[in-house]
Amino acid sequence: MIEVAKRLKHVEEYYFSKKLKEIAFLKSQGKPIINLGVGSPDLEPPFKATMLLKDSLDEEGANNYQSYQGLPELRDEIANFYKKRYKVNLSGQTEVLPLLGSKEGIMHISMAFLNKGDKVLVPNPGYPTYSAVTKLLEAKPILYDLKEENNWLPDFIALERLDLKKVKIMWINYPHMPTGANATNKFYDEVIAFGKRHNILIVNDNPYSFVLNNRPISIMRYNNAKEVCLELNSFSKTFNMAGWRVGMLVGSYEHLSAVLKVKSNIDSGMFYGIQKGAIEALKCSDMWFVSLNSVYEQRRELIWKLAEALNCTYDEYTTGLFVWAKLPPHMKSEEFTDLVLKEHSVFVAPGTVFGSNGEGYVRFSLCSSEEIIKEAIARI
Repeated sequence: MIEVAKRLKHVEEYYFSKKLKEIAFLKSQGKPIINLGVGSPDLEPPFKATMLLKDSLDEEGANNYQSYQGLPELRDEIANFYKKRYKVNLSGQTEVLPLLGSKEGIMHISMAFLNKGDKVLVPNPGYPTYSAVTKLLEAKPILYDLKEENNWLPDFIALERLDLKKVKIMWINYPHMPTGANATNKFYDEVIAFGKRHNILIVNDNPYSFVLNNRPISIMRYNNAKEVCLELNSFSKTFNMAGWRVGMLVGSYEHLSAVLKVKSNIDSGMFYGIQKGAIEALKCSDMWFVSLNSVYEQRRELIWKLAEALNCTYDEYTTGLFVWAKLPPHMKSEEFTDLVLKEHSVFVAPGTVFGSNGEGYVRFSLCSSEEIIKEAIARI
């Protein structure tokens, strides 16, 4: 076999990619595995979005290559969505870039701004892809601590003590995954000022705004944000369209132009029908969010019961698609989740998947029906 690139020696296969193969194998052996570890929404997308996708297939040019920047009407509707839902004014033509999922955006942003040897501030705990992409580009992730005693927010005094000379990007993610913590107005002001002071691009990854959260916030709402910030967003959790692969990046024209240089050399645009469906999804009424969250509220109540059955504690005031739970004293995350999988055929995610500060915690997903969660409770 031809030797693989050296960069792959510093990156492992994504944890959930490996774990899902293990779970598939156990199921093939007859094990009745309940998967409460992965955040893949099981609810239906908006009906009108699905119908628009289907109806658009007969339109002229539907099967052609599409613009690298997406349909103008999609960009405008994203801008309208930000205006209505976040109270943020954006130009759909210059400050919005549709993506093939926000995960794509993490790679494109990194490729646009990082050189070999640059540094990136990455939250611990946080989404593993931030570190993985940084390593793939031969830059260096610098983990910054998020801890329960500080409400899972960064300590800016500690950050100022770091050597920040080569730091180009800082990843933030609120509402936070995996903990469900929310950021304050003071935090957004502080992180924007931090980025300006040190010439660091602040990227807020914001896919959980509308899940069990009555106060959706965009970093773009704050003074001077467009000077040093980008924001990723996604249709996956908000509209149950994870498999459609639709995301968005918003920010200044200058920042988006740099990302577009990368994107336009990697993909050939988003499928027309998906864009038409996405436009319709963005028009959902308030009732869509109310009905979606009523389902998640009921599921969360059950997940709390499951956590209690496992002697775990949790914060009732967090938001998002997961319940982040603290293990009993002296329990290790991976040992605990392996035991639950072995003894009860229930999979939950160990906190260490998201960084060393996840030790002593586990993450439960709300992406299973009440019946399935009740079955998990019965097994425990």
